Amino acid sequence: MPSTEPFICIGLMSGTSMDGVDAIAADFSQGTPVFRGRAHEPFPGELRQELLSLCRPGENELERAGAASQELARCYARAVKSLLAAARIPASEVKALGAHGQTVRHCPDRHFSIQLNSPALLAELTGIDVIADFRNADLAAGGEGAPLVPAFHERIFRSSRFRVIVNIGGIANLTILPPTGSGEASGFDCGPGNILMDSWCNQRTGRLFDEDGAWARSGSPIPDLLDAMLSEPFFSLPPPKSTGRELFNAEWLKDRVGSLGGRLMRGRDIQATLLQLTARGIADAIIRYAPAAEEVYLCGGGALNGALRSAVSALLPAQKVDTTESLGVKPMDVEGLAFAWLAYAWLNREPANCPAVTGASGPRILGALYPAHRK
Repeated sequence: MPSTEPFICIGLMSGTSMDGVDAIAADFSQGTPVFRGRAHEPFPGELRQELLSLCRPGENELERAGAASQELARCYARAVKSLLAAARIPASEVKALGAHGQTVRHCPDRHFSIQLNSPALLAELTGIDVIADFRNADLAAGGEGAPLVPAFHERIFRSSRFRVIVNIGGIANLTILPPTGSGEASGFDCGPGNILMDSWCNQRTGRLFDEDGAWARSGSPIPDLLDAMLSEPFFSLPPPKSTGRELFNAEWLKDRVGSLGGRLMRGRDIQATLLQLTARGIADAIIRYAPAAEEVYLCGGGALNGALRSAVSALLPAQKVDTTESLGVKPMDVEGLAFAWLAYAWLNREPANCPAVTGASGPRILGALYPAHRK
């Protein structure tokens, strides 16, 4: 039964884009999450570079990963403290933190996924219980361990309309939500989100991302390059499927550009092509797996890119395309809320994976508890 006492959980999410950590507080006392506040803690430059470096094989990885995990936990703790101060929430009222950690290897074909984190340190620094390690139970059950957010999307966004929710972080994933009562939810990673656009923009301009897609708008997509990118076998794989920096990275882009025989291409035109690649990955997946969808809602950092929103809309003329803000949740809050909900689900011992999405053999309770020492 719904309670009159607050039941607050905080979700901590640092995604593939590696720009920092989002902390979102929600009250679950009525079952449905009620937003209570947010904070963003940017990654220090050295930590961001180290995390990016650890996504690839390198020297002394174990020691470096251990040190980065400690720094990451301290960054998470700063985000929690900022959030509690801004929202005027006493730490004693928070039931748990849902801390995803930073993915540096995602290898579902080999049944493992590695997220850097130090949840015991996070619990010590904040005095709040931490739920972490959300992927391994699904992987152990034969699933991909990703994407994790579709179960949450189903919980808060399913309706009488046929909807698709598209989360555009570093990687783009979609959740297919048939009208209530007419079939189960499904979903999968559909390709790069911001990861290649951000990397190319940073490499050529020094900026971390292409704000509102302005640089991409100044260029024109290169058809041959787009075709070379779309020939990547991942796009034609049937779900369940998930991906990450292991596939879509700077070397992948370099190889596709090189496949055109060293032809000179303007940086802005490559950026425009990368934006179109993300839009095509999303739209092609919807057309193939959810052709009857009536509404498409975007969330994540990519939803703030006006050029990308326009490109997706142009490719899906039969669907209404909007952001989740029109459903009452700001695009940048959805993933953080999802990990707050994952913590809530663990506390209630509720399965939180979506076997139709990940391919797991059945529902599983996700996460592990790191209890805080409460004075």
